[in-house]
Amino acid sequence: MAMPLTVPSYSIEDLERFPDDGNRYELLDGVLLVTPAPLPPHEILISRIHAALMAYAQMPGHAYVLGHGAVEIVPKTHLEPDILVVPSDQPFNRKWSAIRDWWLAVEVFSESSVIYDRDFKRNAYLAMGVAEVWLVDWLEEVLYASRRGESVDVPHRELLTWHPARMERPLQLELAGVFEGLS
Repeated sequence: MAMPLTVPSYSIEDLERFPDDGNRYELLDGVLLVTPAPLPPHEILISRIHAALMAYAQMPGHAYVLGHGAVEIVPKTHLEPDILVVPSDQPFNRKWSAIRDWWLAVEVFSESSVIYDRDFKRNAYLAMGVAEVWLVDWLEEVLYASRRGESVDVPHRELLTWHPARMERPLQLELAGVFEGLS
């Protein structure tokens, strides 16, 4: 006789009580996602992409590029992309749930997160209203871009062009430099 599997459901309030132990704790419709601390190539990629986005959007004052941010829908969804870009007109108070306009969420694959990032989080970000999601696979040296309402997982191996509607010019991201020395 088979026993049904009971999966606990958590809220953002529950999440706030979890330990600060180096793991990343996220919620997707009440389901807990836990990933361990990333490896050095993951962090190097994040820093390179973050720097390019900072120079493009944050330094002119059009957007904020956040290395630790959250896309949050109360009460049961709290996702933390590796990089989050939001326009500078968003309300920055004490709650991530106050933000309702997200230009970009970036997830860099690691061995422990690739299934969550690719199979669950990308679609959740787009459904929650994030305009674009980048999934970065450093082992294959490819960046997959997905835009809300368009085809998902458009692969980029050499050049990525990103142009949020409120920006005058696009960002041209040369991927060879992003992946240099990591494989």
